[in-house]
Amino acid sequence: MTDTSPQGMPDLLGPWLGAVPAPVRARVAAAREALVVSHENPDADTIGAALGIRVIVEALGGRASLVCTDVPPPLYAFMPGIADVATDPAPGRAYDLLVIVDCGSLDRVGAVRERHADLFATLPTVVIDHHASNGAAGAEAWVDPAAAATCELVALLAASLGIPVTAGDGAMAAALMAGIVMDTATFAHPNATPRTLAVSAALVAAGAPLADISRRLYRSKPDVQLKLFGRVLDRLASTAEGLVIHSTLLASDVTETGALSAHSEGIIDLLSQSERAEVAILFKEAGPEATRISVRTKPGGVDATVLTGLFGGGGHARAAGASLPLPVAAASDRVLPEAARLAAAVRR
Repeated sequence: MTDTSPQGMPDLLGPWLGAVPAPVRARVAAAREALVVSHENPDADTIGAALGIRVIVEALGGRASLVCTDVPPPLYAFMPGIADVATDPAPGRAYDLLVIVDCGSLDRVGAVRERHADLFATLPTVVIDHHASNGAAGAEAWVDPAAAATCELVALLAASLGIPVTAGDGAMAAALMAGIVMDTATFAHPNATPRTLAVSAALVAAGAPLADISRRLYRSKPDVQLKLFGRVLDRLASTAEGLVIHSTLLASDVTETGALSAHSEGIIDLLSQSERAEVAILFKEAGPEATRISVRTKPGGVDATVLTGLFGGGGHARAAGASLPLPVAAASDRVLPEAARLAAAVRR
């Protein structure tokens, strides 16, 4: 019988520990002052991965600073240690390693990279990510699109270094579980693999509160967020004979409902529940001349990275995004014909 206790985690994850690149393992293990950076507009996966890396570094005798361009939204307040995420590196720290987690490209780091360009340019860098569109190369870039979440990779890194996921008084298990729950929609997406489930089993055995995390991320929303969703749903439209469904989130929607920008999280997943549509798109107003698009597609159909790649974006085959230097209406006029073309080519 397989040992599923926290102490048995190496047995549970043993078949997959060889996937951890030796240079990544060695560099993280040697870090004494690590700067761990998440992507802008953070979600549970990038935050959870950063928190996990911090526990690993500290367990090996080092220190780690957590940095994100944007303050994590209230949705993730339950994640242990999230209050330590800062918007800039700590002054006076002699950093010896930069770890970038869950960023499909360096651009996703956001403004903190521009504010500290010298630091980002000179520090030895480890990249840990699961976006297929990530072009990072080199021995210390671990990009695995087969992973459901970057947190899945961080769990394997911990195990490969002999660090139990119970480290940090259970904080690492909870943080990594949150990232996996977020990026698999509580294991409903087809990206959840046997390895994902093995990692998740190890985290639950270590005390990660799976049911509570799932409830917080997917079944609990403040009233202002529901009002925001209502506005977007009221604008719901379709094209290409229903093969493409889309809506728009305006900046005024956020202010007039009293919501936060972070409350837009989850709207695109709601749109993607359309029974007929092959492609779901949310056009989000990011400024007078800026629009962010989020795209979801059905398994076996349109590759979302193909659509977003036309506009300089990327992500995963079923979930991707891009930014366009256009007002919402103009962005819609550019994107929808391409979405319709790709959706019409799907054969079922």
